[in-house]
Amino acid sequence: MSSQAFKVEGNARLSGEITPQGAKNEALQILSATLLTKEEITIENVPDIVDVRKLISLISGLGVKVERLSDDSYKFCASDVDLDYMSTPAYQADAKRIRGSVMLLGPILARYKKAFLPKPGGDKIGRRRLDTHLLGFQKLGADFKYDEKESKFFLETDQLKGTYILMDEISVTGTANIVMAAVLAEGKTQIYNAACEPYLQQLCKMLVRMGAKISGIGSNLLIIEGVESLGGTTHRVLPDMIEIGSFIGLAAMTQSSIRIKNVSIPNLGVIPPTFQKLGIDLHFDGDDIVVPAQDLYEVQTFIDGSILTVYDSPWPGFTPDLMSILLVVAIQAKGSVLIHQKMFESRLFFVDKLIDMGAQIILCDPHRATVIGLERKSSLRGITMTSPDIRAGVSLLIAALSASTPSMIHNINQIDRGYQNIDTRLNALGANIERVTL
Repeated sequence: MSSQAFKVEGNARLSGEITPQGAKNEALQILSATLLTKEEITIENVPDIVDVRKLISLISGLGVKVERLSDDSYKFCASDVDLDYMSTPAYQADAKRIRGSVMLLGPILARYKKAFLPKPGGDKIGRRRLDTHLLGFQKLGADFKYDEKESKFFLETDQLKGTYILMDEISVTGTANIVMAAVLAEGKTQIYNAACEPYLQQLCKMLVRMGAKISGIGSNLLIIEGVESLGGTTHRVLPDMIEIGSFIGLAAMTQSSIRIKNVSIPNLGVIPPTFQKLGIDLHFDGDDIVVPAQDLYEVQTFIDGSILTVYDSPWPGFTPDLMSILLVVAIQAKGSVLIHQKMFESRLFFVDKLIDMGAQIILCDPHRATVIGLERKSSLRGITMTSPDIRAGVSLLIAALSASTPSMIHNINQIDRGYQNIDTRLNALGANIERVTL
């Protein structure tokens, strides 16, 4: 079986404008929500990436009518869903390949009173449990069974009933799943310790336009009054904040000048200020971010002079999906920074490849790495490496573009899962990335 790799020429100096794709994490939730109604739903700014294509294929297999209106717009109509298809080997095999398939459980359970799912796949970034989703469904009145031999989940209910749910962790997908189940439940549901990411706010706003009754949007306490049915709507997906952060990091690391277009600045939270803490110069022009070419950026210290620590946390904290990017950018900074990846173990294990390229990084444990900036006194050297997950893959691509010699990155299907035509789009800015089939 053939695989693809990126052959990356180093010493990249990029310039120009780039528009971020639609947000992957929002799109997966929004696509799942189309199963909540028999009426038509139009979704705009859908990213053309592997995970999204897989979920659309799953939805289509269930009998949902899918019409592609343009490159990034689709119309969905779930008027006639084939629930029996969920239990077929074909559906189970497809659903296993994408972690986002878990978000089909809430809408299908709410509307059809039963749902099945194999244990989903996704990134190898440590333990990502589904307990939060399943405990929430149980509290709403669903019976849950797990077939350990087959690794399959079964959910069934006579009628979901509203209740008080204290989330055991601030899970974005868990909150989204429970919200989608609760909007058609009988009575009032209160979800406390809910995730409040912009993507989840977008889902709630879309559901309200469909006729759901949700208050507390943007807070960690969501109150939902169940309704009997939902209608159609049109929804536009936000620009992908992870891609925006990746482009900021890319510009800084390669001493490039890039304008990132239409970024929805109010929905970026602490992302721009966190990059500014590394000394990266950002200019805000309307809804664009301009990253000017910088010879050197200096890491800020805390007020008492101690080394800067950056850690991830649920919104409105810094997103874990950009910790890998931040770590790579710190390699050429002046100063040192401690990167503390709290939310996922094993997401920092890719630093061995960066060390092989010449970075000065101390991996303290699975969650913490200290980066001692090179201050551009030496360049990274190109190597052959493998992408372990989506975000590490793009971090390695950024490192390779800044290196003094060519690199080869294998397993780029991981990058394609989250970044749309990344090689073509960066080559348009002056990069030299060749996609090769092995």
